[in-house]
Amino acid sequence: MSAPSAQAAVACSVAYSKTWDSGGGFGANVTITNTGDALTSWRLTYTWPGNQQVTNGWSADWSQSGQNVTAASLGYNGTQASGAQWTIGFNGSYSGTNTNPTGFALNGVTCGGGGGPGNPGQQALQVTPTSLSVPEGGSATYAVRLAVQPTSNVTVTSTAGTGDSNLTVTGGASLTFTSANWNTAQNVTVSAAEDSDTTNGTRPITVASSGLTSVTVTATEADNDTGGGGPGHVDNPYAGATGYVNSDWSAKAAAEPGGSAVANTSTGVWIDRIAAIAGTGGAKGVRAHLDAALTQDAANGSAPLTIQFVIYNLPNRDCSALASNGELLISQNGLARYKTEYIDPIAEIMADPKYAALRIVTVVEIDSLPNLVTNTNLAKCAEAQSSGAYVQGIQYALNKLHAIPNVYTYLDAAHHGWIGWSSNFGPTADLMASTARGTTAGYASVDGFITNTANYSALTEPYFTVSTTVNGTSVRQSKWLDWNDYVDELTFAQAFRNALVSKGFPSTIGMLIDTSRNGWGGSARPTGPSTSTNVDEFVNQSRVDRRIHAGNWCNQSGAGLGERPRPNPAPGLDAYVWIKPPGESDGSSTAIDNDEGKGFDRMCDPTYTGNDRNGNNLTGALPNAPLSGHWFSAQFRQLLQNANPPVQ
Repeated sequence: MSAPSAQAAVACSVAYSKTWDSGGGFGANVTITNTGDALTSWRLTYTWPGNQQVTNGWSADWSQSGQNVTAASLGYNGTQASGAQWTIGFNGSYSGTNTNPTGFALNGVTCGGGGGPGNPGQQALQVTPTSLSVPEGGSATYAVRLAVQPTSNVTVTSTAGTGDSNLTVTGGASLTFTSANWNTAQNVTVSAAEDSDTTNGTRPITVASSGLTSVTVTATEADNDTGGGGPGHVDNPYAGATGYVNSDWSAKAAAEPGGSAVANTSTGVWIDRIAAIAGTGGAKGVRAHLDAALTQDAANGSAPLTIQFVIYNLPNRDCSALASNGELLISQNGLARYKTEYIDPIAEIMADPKYAALRIVTVVEIDSLPNLVTNTNLAKCAEAQSSGAYVQGIQYALNKLHAIPNVYTYLDAAHHGWIGWSSNFGPTADLMASTARGTTAGYASVDGFITNTANYSALTEPYFTVSTTVNGTSVRQSKWLDWNDYVDELTFAQAFRNALVSKGFPSTIGMLIDTSRNGWGGSARPTGPSTSTNVDEFVNQSRVDRRIHAGNWCNQSGAGLGERPRPNPAPGLDAYVWIKPPGESDGSSTAIDNDEGKGFDRMCDPTYTGNDRNGNNLTGALPNAPLSGHWFSAQFRQLLQNANPPVQ
């Protein structure tokens, strides 16, 4: 736990809000605004009015002694500028009543509101961020709230000044704050119209209220015109484009019986270690794939071409699993190596002007940020959180990749079987938002999010919804759903997108769903809803997802190819994609010596009876699987056989 700065004049305001409450368990977010001098570290303290107990938390080092709670800064978020606002959170338990705490202190100084450095308790406008990057043709938001509770309604206006006239306030130009909603942030939307110039124009926006000191937000257009060097940055890189076909994968697929029917499908290219940048074992490297994409694009007519890369090499990678552990460790200078030996060379290649006409999609670090919400009880995940390596690594990658006009960044957002519960859903959205806010371009550094990457969650469950009841019992009470708020991936992805927009991401943000292996066709697929009046029997007989448990993720028996990649398939979605190439293993069934940094995970062993993350069930994994990423012929043939929609 770091010590607070002794020199800073501390003033602060705190907003505490419960995110869920089940009558025994609950979650809460604590938003801290620094209205004093800049901080190099911080420590928030408060006292429970009852018997509440913090069970786990995120974005801070949480501890509790009796009724007294302490949340201290971590290595990556201790530095906070004057006016900065950040959110931490936790899950807890209680019995009886759950009354909110009312007194908070930062570095030993009681928080009230704060009118500015040295003026705690005075009314003031709290605006974050004050520098806003707005994508041309899109929009971005900043948040406004009051420092202290007013005695009467307060109207706050946002007015654009002299500057780039393409930047305008299109939402929230006039906001009303009351004694009830004063500490709830309201968003102001700034939009940038399409233009033909190549200038990143700016325009000041004055946030004002009668009798209060105004705040200036500087909006900067993130221009998408490249002066003839390329087509620029579009809202949806999949719209109107064809997909790059990876010949390395395509040749293996075509060699399988019936595989030629899908061998020309666009799939993701995984850069899963430093050596993969140049190419390994006969597989092409990043530049070779981009050169091949140029060749395909030249034969493609006027349609643009989209190529997809998976950025996947954080130190302590995939900290809750073993099959996909990587080569870098936090304790062995992994973060520095990730930046200089991995991200920097990838960005340098992608920035080559000869690739400017390609739409380069990057899926950034799957199975990373959600682990900081759900799995910090595991040593490697706890280290990833306390060191800030995951957040800092992703922020570095976003800064480097977003700076390239024709590169698109999609952050991994797990899947509904992982963060579909409210106790995980909200904190994950908060973590995504705070991570993006910490990048140079803020929310604009992220083009979208992807769910179900390399997973098997059904796109839709056609025979029941989360609202279905069986003999008066909600399907959420079934063992399969276990109180999850979502039954399938599409409803989850759309809801998660809405949550992200509410956190400050632009309304143009898009979602991807990896449908490469979630078809669940074949003879085991139900053809209608069950007639059982027992909720467990009804769900098990009705669900198209035929896994033993929704926590099973490795080489699943019975899975099939899912929806073929296509753009704009549903509201809020940029595309269905095949990021995990069908036929590439999730992990080996037994331990295999290798020089790829890949361990053996018992979740890939079909004889393993499981752990708490899959309800101590069998894994449902196929036998005789090779290392992750290696070709698994038996899996590919099963996926082809059980495809839904069927392969023609």
